Amino acid sequence: MTYEEFLDEVTTLLTELYDMADEAAIKLVMEAQAADHFVTHDDLPELRTFAQAKQEAIALYDARRNKQQTQQKQQQRLHQQRVQKKR
Repeated sequence: MTYEEFLDEVTTLLTELYDMADEAAIKLVMEAQAADHFVTHDDLPELRTFAQAKQEAIALYDARRNKQQTQQKQQQRLHQQRVQKKR
């Protein structure tokens, strides 16, 4: 498949596997692309398979979820620090 078809497949899988809105899935793939996540896929056609697209969709979703969890934990710590300072 072409590079564009591969990115479309990753996007489609994000919506199907994780019930993401189309806009959110597109944004996630575009951000990954901007961060050069897919450079090797562009260079190596053998990486543009349906199986690889599924692996990439899972990896992108997991990375997004981990980032969100980290941000939540950081905000909780900041909140706790502020509460302790007020005491």
